Amino acid sequence: MEKEYCILITNGGSTSTKIAVRKNHEILLSLSIKHTTKELEPYQTIWEQYDYRKQAILNVLKEADIRLDSLDALVTRGGNMRAVEGGIYKIGQQMLADMKSGLYGSHPCSVCNQIAYDMGKELEIPAFVVDPPMTDELCSEARFSGCSPIRRISSFHALNQKATARKICTNIGKSYENTHMIVVHLGGGISVGAHKKGRVIDVNNALDGDGPFSPERSGDLPVGDLIRLCYSGQYTCQEMLRQVNGRGGLISYLGTADCLEIEQRIKDGDEMAQMVYEAMAYQVAKSIGAAAAVLCGRTEAIAFTGSLAYSDYFIGLVKKRIGFIAPIYLYPGENEMEALGDGCLRYLRGQEALKVYPYGKQEADNDKTHQRH
Repeated sequence: MEKEYCILITNGGSTSTKIAVRKNHEILLSLSIKHTTKELEPYQTIWEQYDYRKQAILNVLKEADIRLDSLDALVTRGGNMRAVEGGIYKIGQQMLADMKSGLYGSHPCSVCNQIAYDMGKELEIPAFVVDPPMTDELCSEARFSGCSPIRRISSFHALNQKATARKICTNIGKSYENTHMIVVHLGGGISVGAHKKGRVIDVNNALDGDGPFSPERSGDLPVGDLIRLCYSGQYTCQEMLRQVNGRGGLISYLGTADCLEIEQRIKDGDEMAQMVYEAMAYQVAKSIGAAAAVLCGRTEAIAFTGSLAYSDYFIGLVKKRIGFIAPIYLYPGENEMEALGDGCLRYLRGQEALKVYPYGKQEADNDKTHQRH
């Protein structure tokens, strides 16, 4: 009989905390706690939200009658830390210190890492992150920008991309470590990853808006025109960054990032909406072609994931340009909670080893889960 593991999964967002409890693959609890502006207003920094968010998690578990001593492990979305290879990492003091330093950015998911670590210590069970956002497996050629002071970095939807890649491998009967594929995350930002033998060797920096333009991000821009706009005196630095991430892409052209609204406008005869939407699909297809070149044409699969992968219309626009490259698979949705739980379960079952966080010693495994192994 298969051993059962009870796993608490958390994912902290700017205005929500997602919570799930799984017993192996069976979902016992799944919900999202909404945090209103009024509730968050008293907290000047994300770290001041610690007690508020932790109590919210404990309240949900209590209301669902899930006993803390029934948990075998905790897993949460990785926070703002040093760049690492994809994989499973135990949350430790060095990792948390890097998150608190602010050197790698600031996001509420980092607070959930501290909460998971502390709860793990209290319950004597391990706490993990899986394929964190700072996952960096770029090949050396992909790091060159063409301007020596600027180095290309890896910043993309690593958790969902790698989980999707593993699902493809299950479908085609191959191991992730022996497969060449392209995975496209279609959300507010769009990332196109070239996956070679278990590593994402090239991917656009989706956070900063590189690559194809997306519902909220500008994508690659004509460099000369961008520099001239920066020095035009019309915008501050922060305003220009918002033009690239937050006010770019579909929002810039059509005033909305809602693709359902845009598709309805197209049905109603809005020619501008149709041109912009088709241009976004064109740029996604072009990026997929570039990723196929990175893989030297040895592409065994192309997968689309993220919320926009639900759109048959948009996927159809892209498929007509890239269908000749490789078989196409659809895995709509962000799938982050599922991916976190699956990664944690792989470790607990002994199917994937832990990786050691950079510059920090691996902490001793003194929890009850490891003692049962």
